[in-house]
Amino acid sequence: MKELNKEVSSGLLMFFVDILMLLASIGGVVLGIIKTNTDPSPLSVGSIIGGAVLFVVWCIFTGGFFTLQPNEAAVLILFGEYRGTVKKPGWHFANPFFTKKKISLRSRNLNGDKLKVNDEAGNPIEIAAVIVWRVENTFQAVFDVENYVDYVKVQSESAIRHIAGMYPYDITDQTHNISLRGSADEVSESLKNELQERLGKAGVIVEEARLSHLAYSPEIAAAMLQRQQASAIIAARQKIVEGAVGMVRMALDKLNEDGIVELDEERKAAMVSNLLVVLCGERSTQPVINTGTLHN
Repeated sequence: MKELNKEVSSGLLMFFVDILMLLASIGGVVLGIIKTNTDPSPLSVGSIIGGAVLFVVWCIFTGGFFTLQPNEAAVLILFGEYRGTVKKPGWHFANPFFTKKKISLRSRNLNGDKLKVNDEAGNPIEIAAVIVWRVENTFQAVFDVENYVDYVKVQSESAIRHIAGMYPYDITDQTHNISLRGSADEVSESLKNELQERLGKAGVIVEEARLSHLAYSPEIAAAMLQRQQASAIIAARQKIVEGAVGMVRMALDKLNEDGIVELDEERKAAMVSNLLVVLCGERSTQPVINTGTLHN
């Protein structure tokens, strides 16, 4: 069953009817008492009874008033049957026997707790997310789930665990190109779609979902930090070696083009070795003056 928009009466208009009903009930009772004291008759007794009955009706009638703030809705239920939803803000009047269950339609934040899960590679990590959501369909929120607030919380935790297991914490040679740490936008979009699929049943719209915390678990954090440092050192070394090889090639080509000196393969190998030591060494090299000939 879909959500039905319910039109109800203005509270101000029905307020005047309510006042007239109250005055009539009081007037009936008072006039009945006066007539009974002066000239008792069935009409005077009926006036008292009518006034009393009208007062009871007035008490029930007064229960039909209710107010709604902006971005607030009231689900109307009559003896267990859904009769519609009122979303217009203001002062309203509806059947006094309606049960008026109010629901906020405002955006809400769910700041999830830190969860300890395993990423795609099986590494234990800590992850948390902030989710912005709001109720869109009041019928589904009230009747399709037991408690839509708890439903959002439980399903959000389940979705975060599922998303964390779909991606690695970081990109490695054995993983694909999307990681939890390096692909925040892709992971957030995937999390939002996962949440919307789960929470749509409760009539909830997910407006935004983003990771608020991501880290390795404390028991492996030190080891993972060492691995990251080793990876950084290897990457830096590769860059240095690539640059050094290019400089050696440029030096050999320049010497050959300008005809400064002709080197055989053995001398070229020695020169390449010396240049690589100079360019790739972590410490400054000590110069050695060659006082011999090319071959001695």
